[in-house]
Order: sequence, then structure tokens, then C-alpha cells
Amino acid sequence: QVQLVESGGGLVQPGGSMRLSCIASGRIIRITAMSWYRQAPGRQRELVAQLTTSGATNYADSVMGRFTISSDNAKNTGYLQMNSLRPDDTAVYYCNADIWSRTETSEDVMGKYWGQGTQVTVSS
Repeated sequence: QVQLVESGGGLVQPGGSMRLSCIASGRIIRITAMSWYRQAPGRQRELVAQLTTSGATNYADSVMGRFTISSDNAKNTGYLQMNSLRPDDTAVYYCNADIWSRTETSEDVMGKYWGQGTQVTVSS
């Protein structure tokens, strides 16, 4: 069974930086895409950043130039580096990945997986 676990959230002052990590575990063959979403109280979940295996990236306008998505394929880990944080970046951040994995019956399957979320609070 594939699982995604985020870490690195917490409290940071405006203007500060924080790096989130997302570690995938299980019988993973390869990760074809990874994304970060966030959801603030009373708002819909929104896409923050995307990364494909070809290296293409896509960012929400609100984080362009401040956030950077990356990955370490050998470690099945994705990252979201967040700089120049603002109070309106406060949200629960979720990673999402498209992952090929092998079942116990040796079948290769593609699935879309979500992490449990990590809280990021930007406040003085």
C-alpha cells in the first residue's frame, strides 16, 4: 500500500522560509507527477505547485517566484521550498502524487495519492 507523509510545517514569521517534505512509501515503481495543494479555513483546496517527471513545473500566481517545487526520485521524496512567506499563505498543505506501484499479486497499477496534510501558519 502506498502512503504519502508530509512534514516540515509549523509556525513562521512573515518574510520567513520553510521547507515541506513529502515522502512516499510502499511498493513504488515510479512517481510520475507530484503536486502541492493548500486549504485555508473556509476556502476550497487550491493547487500551489506541480512537478512532472519531465521536470516541467507550474505554480499558482500567488506563489510564483516565492515557492519552488522539487523532488529526489531516489528517495521518493518531494519538497516545497517556501520563501517570503505571507500571512495569506497560512493553510494546511497537502502533497498529491501519481504513483505506479506493484500489488501483492505483482500487478502494476497507477494511483493518485494524498498525504494527510501539514499545517503552515504565518504570523508574527
